[in-house]
Amino acid sequence: MALKTIKISEENYRWLLQLAGELQKNYGRSISVDKAISELKEKKKNNKNLLDLAGAWEDMSDKEWSSIRNNLDKIWRKWKNLSA
Repeated sequence: MALKTIKISEENYRWLLQLAGELQKNYGRSISVDKAISELKEKKKNNKNLLDLAGAWEDMSDKEWSSIRNNLDKIWRKWKNLSA
């Protein structure tokens, strides 16, 4: 692994150290600033934006929507019965 030097502000450096400290508490082991950045990168990658779905069902027919709605209603009824 190649190591690189980057310049960051004191504020960002302290923030990264704080994040690494929080991760250390969660993991119960030492966490480097590099690992903290990797965690942020992974979180960003897995964090989907709801707006990414905008227009995804734009060309759905009324029949398709009705079928989806009916299936969702069935699932909700089953879930409500199980949790009651």
